[in-house]
Amino acid sequence: MPHVTSLTIIVMIVNAYSTLREPAPLDFEAELHLARSDNDVGLSKHISQMMGVACDRGRREMTPTLYAVMRHLQRTRHHYRMEVDGDEMDRLAVWGWQSNAILMTTDQSFRDPAGRILVHGETGDAEGNATVPYPIDAIERAADSREALSLMGIETPRDLPPVIGIGEVEMRPDDEIGWRTLALFIVAVRAESLASGSPIPPAALKAKSPMAFEAFSPAERTFIETESSDLQAITNFSWRYEALYALQWAVDLYEEMTFANKICDVPQVAQIMVDRPDREIVTSAQLRPTKQILDALDTNMRLLWAARSAANSGREMPAKIDGGVLSERQHALNWLVQQDRAAWDDVDTPT
Repeated sequence: MPHVTSLTIIVMIVNAYSTLREPAPLDFEAELHLARSDNDVGLSKHISQMMGVACDRGRREMTPTLYAVMRHLQRTRHHYRMEVDGDEMDRLAVWGWQSNAILMTTDQSFRDPAGRILVHGETGDAEGNATVPYPIDAIERAADSREALSLMGIETPRDLPPVIGIGEVEMRPDDEIGWRTLALFIVAVRAESLASGSPIPPAALKAKSPMAFEAFSPAERTFIETESSDLQAITNFSWRYEALYALQWAVDLYEEMTFANKICDVPQVAQIMVDRPDREIVTSAQLRPTKQILDALDTNMRLLWAARSAANSGREMPAKIDGGVLSERQHALNWLVQQDRAAWDDVDTPT
């Protein structure tokens, strides 16, 4: 009897995590078990579980690749679970690169769209040629930032990830930015008055800017309502002029953002707020083009890394950059692009 060879087509269960607002259509053969977006209440819990899997519940050493995978998972906007035939893997890879997706397979390994291991399910190791996906515009923006800073004598690592791309970002609404500027201005004024020894009473500040008192974050409200704040709190809130300046730039009140080697022009920042009524500040706020904001965000993030690196090693600050200025700008810009969907008080500034 003739020998009959049985041809087996491998079927793989794949979870795909896309960070784009609008991933590419699923144009390959697959049995789709689940498709959900970030407005699904179950996705947040699932992502937390997957981050725990990736870092082995915190037991794995944090490497640049693992950190990048964790950040990618945090930014997930669409999750798919599907069965994919082995002969469709090439088309899955094309879709994955187009959709800026990381894949997780049944062995609990996280992979790039081509299937190369970024975080091995058992060891946590990465294949040498595995590539964390980023949108093309984000990669190009990072390269441009590095080159521009290098020309200034500021060197930053090539493996410092790019910031969020245009296809991933969802900016804060214009009016929300206007409200935030009101709050920042009043807490900064209160802090400045406390530092000078001539505190302006909250009632007087409310008479000047009643809408600001509707916009305070919990931490800001506590600060305003505390009669005698400690020196650290006063210092921290005095720095909010820098965050306010960054948001004023973001709504196109300045042609350019100044280089971060000195503090902003505080009298000018304050005058812009004093010259207009609260409601006009809120209703007239209009964001400049998204690309300009992301360009500033990427450059500022790299400058902040350089400032922290210099401070940690006791070196002189390159180009005399000011870490305090950069940190406040990063806080404002990260809030603006809704990093980790964090409220103002919870915004982080990782580099």
